[in-house]
Amino acid sequence: MRRRIERRCGGYFLHLFPLLMKKLLSFKKILWIVAVAVVAGAGYVIWGSSGASAPAQFRKTAVEKRDIVTTIDATGTVEPEDLVDVGARVSGEIVSFGTDMDGKTIDYGSRVREGDVLAVIDKEIPESDLLKAKAALAKANASRVLSQARLNKAERDWKRAERIGVSGALSQAAYDGYLSEWESAKAELDVAAAGIVQAEAELRSAERNMEYCTIKAPVTGVVINRVVSLGQTVVSNMNASSLFLLAKDLKKMEVWASVNEADIGSIFPGQAVTFTVDAFPGETFNGTVGKIRLNATMTQNVVTYIVEIVTDNSSGRLLPYLTANLKFEVKRADGALSVPAGALRYTPEAALIAPGADEKALGARSKVWVDAGNGLVRPVPVKAGLSDGEWTQVLKGDLAVGQEVVTGQVQVTAAGGKSASSNPFTPTPPRRNRGGSSQGQGAGGPPANR
Repeated sequence: MRRRIERRCGGYFLHLFPLLMKKLLSFKKILWIVAVAVVAGAGYVIWGSSGASAPAQFRKTAVEKRDIVTTIDATGTVEPEDLVDVGARVSGEIVSFGTDMDGKTIDYGSRVREGDVLAVIDKEIPESDLLKAKAALAKANASRVLSQARLNKAERDWKRAERIGVSGALSQAAYDGYLSEWESAKAELDVAAAGIVQAEAELRSAERNMEYCTIKAPVTGVVINRVVSLGQTVVSNMNASSLFLLAKDLKKMEVWASVNEADIGSIFPGQAVTFTVDAFPGETFNGTVGKIRLNATMTQNVVTYIVEIVTDNSSGRLLPYLTANLKFEVKRADGALSVPAGALRYTPEAALIAPGADEKALGARSKVWVDAGNGLVRPVPVKAGLSDGEWTQVLKGDLAVGQEVVTGQVQVTAAGGKSASSNPFTPTPPRRNRGGSSQGQGAGGPPANR
């Protein structure tokens, strides 16, 4: 009985085994088909969506009302308006310096009043010259007295001889001798008088040289430069040796700017000027053109003119000889309807221009582009005016304040992010292709990150 049951069960199993295997294979096939479908769907989502085209996006800027100013750029140097060079008229050793308004020894930046002592030169030699001049004057006066006495005697003798006349008592020779002595005495007196004048002049010169030993401030101002030290010997020559440089008034300064010959025709007295100095970054100073010097200079075949700009320095912030970066205001338009200069330079691809765009607008010399929707743009012809390099005045055109104009195209990545605006003059970074390498990367380039 047991064997019979086993034979029957085994036969039943053998009967069911092929059916079970067939169903199992069908199930695997279904799983395989599902897996393939999932992979295909994912591939479509990943790769298909990346290849799908999306409407173009644009970078836009609103139209504004701005002050547009066209300028001429130049560089220059800040200079005190009125400089006085104080020199030495006598030679000698510097024995001492004077004191300034604050009671300190004269030095750089010292404030002095007119007549204040700046320095003192050794007076020993000038004092000796003064004594000699005084002695020479005394000698000249004494000589004049002697000459006067001789003249008086010669005059009396001549008058007596003149009364007697040539006769037996007075010979012709004696007569002529008295006349000659009288005339000689008069000449000697004239020489003595001239000697007095000369001695007096030498005395005044010696006295003045004594005064020159004390160097005084000719004006009230500030010591910009001091080129001597205590104990230094100064030598006077035809040109007075420069010892001190005084600025009369640092509250009024000038900027001496070098202007190219191509721009000098646009510069005129009274013209508004703004400038900056590196000592105070971010701060702008104002001035006006005061004078245009006609003595041009040529450097490497470039002709430049010096233009003097007057500026107020009541704050005292501007220091002498700072380098200034200037902008001369040539033309100005306040509150002008303005668009970014980049909007006038932007040119879209032909595929991005909206259908039915006005042919006249397309052919306009100056035009901007506005968003027409669906990733397209349309042209708006304008008449451009002044430009400061960043913004341009619109003299005529169908634009309003707040309206947005296109300045560039934005590239949209596969993940939906935005990259920099498309610009033919801007290099684009390399992009990784499906094989993992970078586009534009040579064979010797670094491997792409994975």
